Amino acid sequence: MAVSIHGTTPSISATGSASLAAKNRGSLLLSLPGYNFQGTVSPHIGNLSFLESLELANNSFGGTIPQQFGNLLRLRTLNLTSSLLEGGEIPVNLTRCSQLRELRLSGNGLTGTIPKQIGLLSNLEVIRIVRNDLTGPIPASLGNLTKLYTFAAAYNNLIGPIPETVGRLSSLSNFVVGVNNLNGTIPPSLYNLSSITILTLMYNQFQGRIPEDIGFTLPNLRSYGISLNWMSGPIPSSLCNASRLFDLDMNKNSFSGSVPVCFGSLPELLYLHMGTNNLGTNSSDDFEFVTGLTNCSQLQELGVGLNNLGGSFPDSVGNLSIQLVLLIISDNWITGSIPSGLENLVNLNMVDLSLNLFTGRIPSYFGNFSNLQGLQLQGNQFSGRIPSSLGNLTQLNRVDISSNHLEGAIPSSLGRCRQLGRLDLSANKLTGEIPTNIFKLSSLSDGLNLSRNSFTGRVPEEIGNLVNMEALDLSYNLLTGGIPGTIGDCKSLKALHMQSNSFNDSIPLELASLRIMESLDLSANNFTGGIPSDLQDIQTLQYLNLSFNDLRGEAPTKGILANASGVSLMGNPLLCGNVSELHLQDCTGIAKPSKHKRAVTVKRSLVIVFASVAFLFVSGLLIHLKIKRAKKQTFDGDSALNHFVMVSYKDLHQGTNGFSSGNLIGSGGFGTIYKGTLEQIKTPVAVKVLNNLQDRKAHKSFSAECNALKNVRHRNLVRILTYCSSLDYKGDEFKALVFEFMPNGTLEEWLHTTDRNLSLMQRLDIAVDVASGLYYLHDLCETSIVHCDLKPSNVLLDSNMAARVGDFGLARILSSDSNSKIKSSTIGIKGTIGYAPPEYGMGKAVWKEGDVYSFGILLLEMFTGRRPTDEMFKEGVNLCDFVKAAIPGRILAVLDPLMPIPVVISRGERVIGSWPAEAADGNGVEVEEMALMESATNCLVSVLEIALSCSSELPRERTKMAEVAKRLTSVRDDFAASFHVRPNRG
Repeated sequence: MAVSIHGTTPSISATGSASLAAKNRGSLLLSLPGYNFQGTVSPHIGNLSFLESLELANNSFGGTIPQQFGNLLRLRTLNLTSSLLEGGEIPVNLTRCSQLRELRLSGNGLTGTIPKQIGLLSNLEVIRIVRNDLTGPIPASLGNLTKLYTFAAAYNNLIGPIPETVGRLSSLSNFVVGVNNLNGTIPPSLYNLSSITILTLMYNQFQGRIPEDIGFTLPNLRSYGISLNWMSGPIPSSLCNASRLFDLDMNKNSFSGSVPVCFGSLPELLYLHMGTNNLGTNSSDDFEFVTGLTNCSQLQELGVGLNNLGGSFPDSVGNLSIQLVLLIISDNWITGSIPSGLENLVNLNMVDLSLNLFTGRIPSYFGNFSNLQGLQLQGNQFSGRIPSSLGNLTQLNRVDISSNHLEGAIPSSLGRCRQLGRLDLSANKLTGEIPTNIFKLSSLSDGLNLSRNSFTGRVPEEIGNLVNMEALDLSYNLLTGGIPGTIGDCKSLKALHMQSNSFNDSIPLELASLRIMESLDLSANNFTGGIPSDLQDIQTLQYLNLSFNDLRGEAPTKGILANASGVSLMGNPLLCGNVSELHLQDCTGIAKPSKHKRAVTVKRSLVIVFASVAFLFVSGLLIHLKIKRAKKQTFDGDSALNHFVMVSYKDLHQGTNGFSSGNLIGSGGFGTIYKGTLEQIKTPVAVKVLNNLQDRKAHKSFSAECNALKNVRHRNLVRILTYCSSLDYKGDEFKALVFEFMPNGTLEEWLHTTDRNLSLMQRLDIAVDVASGLYYLHDLCETSIVHCDLKPSNVLLDSNMAARVGDFGLARILSSDSNSKIKSSTIGIKGTIGYAPPEYGMGKAVWKEGDVYSFGILLLEMFTGRRPTDEMFKEGVNLCDFVKAAIPGRILAVLDPLMPIPVVISRGERVIGSWPAEAADGNGVEVEEMALMESATNCLVSVLEIALSCSSELPRERTKMAEVAKRLTSVRDDFAASFHVRPNRG
């Protein structure tokens, strides 16, 4: 292949291996982009001393950049972009090329650091080193390159702060350092470079605030990307002075305050993203900025999800640019119905209104958005039917309308959405049969979730068309019949959940054809026959739940069935097996007797029966009287637990050693708790026995707990396993609930009665766990639940120190109208002194804000180590006042002295230590000599402020649990990131 070298008559022969040799010293330009050359870049190019431009971009070279390139003293342009080099460092020798103006090395896997000597290349105008594996800091010598107008080093592993010296780059137009590990505050000198048009700082660890005058100091700014950092404070309205701004990305920070209304004065604005911040005040004027944006005639994307924006979504949204393709306002506090004006935005391809408080019906005009690909409306309060017009959306790829109050049948028109990849209609009130054509959508790959509805009928044979499906969830419905054998055609299935229906027949053998299955749950149905032995051959299977069916015969013992931790077979009394951990009966014990033995057995049985009739008649009459008396007490707790398989009194008596004192682990107002074991359940359990059944309050407590727990499923709530409602050996009424056993006891014990200390990280994890559990109870259950007695002794810790909220004996279920409070008086709800909100003492109605108050007090106790009833809180001073007086400057004085946290000890030298160890090591270090590390300070102040916002005297001023959970998770994650550790959960 002949390659012409511009500016000279001779030519240089270049082979397919890119081997080049110098034959003339008058070369000025060598340009070979996109020729797919392979091999290595020849070091002999370094002999072309007159070379001014070397363009080898978009080839397939291996090797590294030759050191000999440093001999090209006349080189002005070096472009090796996307040449597939095998890493290596940027040669320091390149800094000898003093005439170099453009250095383009992006996309090559380069390692090492940016050479400090780069500041010697005083003529450099462009540095592009994007998408490599460069480490180390941005060298301060960069500030010497006064002609530089582009510095792009995104997608590397650079660390440290941006050097203050960048403020010398008076010609700088593009500064792109996103997706690195840079930290610290952004130097003010950078914001003083009026020449900057593109400023991309996203996905780093920058802190601090945006300067209030940014729009005046950067008037030429066109694109500002600062998402995924730790920035805070308000969004400056001066940004509106940067009149040519077209891209503003501020996602995932901690910005607060309002969204500037003046953004509507940016005529070229295309993209506005401010999601995952703390913007808004949950008030009616939070969306005023939308009306202003109607002047942005070119706006294409608007994202403000996961903030604190409240009020109704204004009808003026219909006046936004007709070019709008993306609208994300999810996870806010928006009320009311979807505005009719939204109908005008016919070019939308993504609409996300999820996790708000929208009510009313889903508008049928969504069916007019012919370009719509994603529709997310989950977690609202929509009612009515699913519009059949959604079937018009032939581009639709993802639909999530779960966790609403939708009724009626699934419109069969959805079967026309041939591009649909995921459909989630779970947790609604849908009824009828599932349309057959839904199962014909072979495009469904990400998942089909129809769980927690009231669908009836059979699963059709057409289920076999879901050949690309990875997850199918039909659980908690009223489906009947068998699972069609065509399920075996769904070769991509990884998760199949069909529990809690009324399926019958045998488990289809074809399930064994699903070779990449990871999770299979067919529990709480009426399956008969044996467990298909081929299920044990699915090597990827990690979870198998076949409990509470009518399975029989010998259980297979290999594969997943040899791993008791991933299998549940309880509640199948005719199932046997030889894996001891599964707690099945021995198969030899249920062998069929011979014909002769059966005859003898029948004769003996007749004798026993007739001999026992007299005794049974007399004793039965006595027991009948007690049962009749017990039935007179109307109790809906038993009916609430109908979908659990009841255990007998005998099982519980044996499993707790006769309810011995050695098994006693706790007691409460209405129940005594024992540790025990049950043959049906492979792990230890906690058995809560109801006391004083003659007391009507005890029955009410048991009923409350049953009703509260019958349908809840959350990792941070104690899970009920089974129950017992029977007579004891004396013929007296007996009731008990069986829960998971929590081996690490209660939070109360860890805070006050053990010598084991909870670290700051552990307390943050526990706080997030409890907040998540309460958020689920308040807002994500089909019917909201108020716990009414949250305190440390009702927070239990599992083997991984994950927190579970327990003891629902005082719980109340709210009306299905989420805006209503329980009308009954709370005079009878005592709760616990110190944790119960003040309004309960005045007979006010039960509502979620009561739990929020209790959680705030619990949070204060967790981090101060002081109970709200501590003796120090007298004469009008309480725990809240105690903490308020210490924020923000004196928090060390109120923290739990048993909580290890990082501190800086100031005594001549700065030493990193840990509170309280150094305070008690005998070296005389005073509290005044210590200061919390900045990250710990920020974390603790934030947590205590959240706690105080929860425990406000006035219910209307308390923060909602959804927001509390979100903020605590953010605080926890920020703290974990500052110490380069992972939270235990979340």
